[in-house]
Amino acid sequence: MTATDRATEMVEVAAQAAADKLAHDIIAYDVSDVLAITDAFLLASAPSDRQVKSIVDGIEERLHQTLGIKPVRREGEREGRWVLLDYVDIVVHVQHAEERVFYALERLWKDCPPLDLPEDAKATRGKAAAHEHAATGGGELS
Repeated sequence: MTATDRATEMVEVAAQAAADKLAHDIIAYDVSDVLAITDAFLLASAPSDRQVKSIVDGIEERLHQTLGIKPVRREGEREGRWVLLDYVDIVVHVQHAEERVFYALERLWKDCPPLDLPEDAKATRGKAAAHEHAATGGGELS
């Protein structure tokens, strides 16, 4: 079984919204073969709690405006370190960069096929590492 067309469309819309809010390292996995509860996971991160919240708000707004859907569950908003948006067909994880490294969700789902994302979302890969390098005096942000 593979992710439904609906789930794939939701991932693309959410990934573009995350990229528009300057999320880092956006990636999505088709988890339909290993999980019965959802078809896809979308992961994104940001260097600050405020930006995590901004990305989450942007994703939620875009999915509602574009596809007319709202999450059935939203968790972690108060702390702003790891917010989960559950849309049943997809689950979106937006994490603070430190949480992303610590929990390493990519390792859990590395055997699942990645989903194709919009070019803007693909361009975010490696941004967290570049940001960290610059923040520690390693050079300018690119």
